[in-house]
Amino acid sequence: MTNASIEKSVGNTVVVIGAGVAGCCAAIQAARSGAKCILVEKNGISGGTLSVGGVSCPGLFFAWGGRQVIGGIGWELVSETLKICNAAVPDFTKFNMKNFWHFQVPVNPVVFTALCDRKFQEAGVELLYHTMLAGAKRKNGRWQITLCGKDGLHKLEANMLIDCTGDANAVRQAGFALSIPEECQPGTYSVRCSGYDPERVDYEALQKAYLTAEANGEIFPADLGWGSGFSSLFLERHGENANHINGINGGDSAGKTRMEIAGRASLLRAYRFLKRNPGFEHLEMRYTGIECGVRESRTIIGEESVSAEDYRSGKVWPETVAQAFYPMDLHDAERGIVKIDLPEGVVGTVPRGALIPKGSSCLLAAGRIIACDRMANAALRIQAVCMATGQAAGALAALSAERGCEPGALSYELLRKELSDNHVIFPESPTITQGENRNGEIQIHHD
Repeated sequence: MTNASIEKSVGNTVVVIGAGVAGCCAAIQAARSGAKCILVEKNGISGGTLSVGGVSCPGLFFAWGGRQVIGGIGWELVSETLKICNAAVPDFTKFNMKNFWHFQVPVNPVVFTALCDRKFQEAGVELLYHTMLAGAKRKNGRWQITLCGKDGLHKLEANMLIDCTGDANAVRQAGFALSIPEECQPGTYSVRCSGYDPERVDYEALQKAYLTAEANGEIFPADLGWGSGFSSLFLERHGENANHINGINGGDSAGKTRMEIAGRASLLRAYRFLKRNPGFEHLEMRYTGIECGVRESRTIIGEESVSAEDYRSGKVWPETVAQAFYPMDLHDAERGIVKIDLPEGVVGTVPRGALIPKGSSCLLAAGRIIACDRMANAALRIQAVCMATGQAAGALAALSAERGCEPGALSYELLRKELSDNHVIFPESPTITQGENRNGEIQIHHD
């Protein structure tokens, strides 16, 4: 996209800030729904946590008994990635909450992000990688947006603005209220360790060495696991999604800088400690992503908000736009994880109002920043749910822009039909379960 085309962006335009999995689905849906969509991403690759964060196992798409609850563009991207890789699909019919992570879907991030690029091009999304939002304000009924690219500042106008930054950066720059926790969930700096056999590690001897190193300030509990005390988690997972970077809110550039530095310092401590112990002489440590992953920073104050009780009770909102299925999975510096399961048969939902910043005009939010309390956010922050809320925001923005109305005033029946036509699954949708042939194809069975 040229500078000239940026300056002249007018008409039925939707701008999406952030190309994590929420932004990917928002942009593709907005374009498929007829809008001119511009997708702005600070990195040179889409995917967010899935790619640059090194956590490439989105879920959960299927719930109790193998019933699919999240479909649409998110599942389209995941299932097509699996097909390209000739990869196996988990047997979702055997789902159990105790081992819920076994039913997340590992994907190849290289294939996934390349597929996203292709989907953007096919839908007509205009991409701006290596670009960040520098300002957003309303003037004469439109968004006046300033972007910062490699060659300076550029301005454009848009009907609708969607914040998919993960940190509510656009909503904050637009001047709307946010909820910021006093203490955030820890981040994680994911790597891939090799050169040792976790089944042959003498954990008793390693723990003794660890206690000495900890007393000397050479290693911290969060360097090798979640919570306090010695943990084998880092070694068992080969370093993938296995440490905690505590006490930092990465919602702005200063905080994220501190988190990146603290994350790499943690990795260096872990590497030095392990390397000098028997069995780790050939230890290698490689990045799986290029950033420290953030679980929590900010959420919007929305027209509606999902509470932990709403989520755990399976409340079906009158204007549901997405389903959500994951335990409330709150990471904690001392306790490791505080996990609250959903009762048997329960699936959560997200209302339209949770995507609309309170008092805003033509502004939407998707991904982990939607309006909810802290425990609900511990489930709604997950990648599959981010995909679902992103797609909902994309359709809502495009249809509202076309009709010249506020996102909260758009006919819900019209929005629901658009999402259903694009394979979004609602609580009342025909039951979809995994085919018995286990080849990854999804068969539809009507109740």
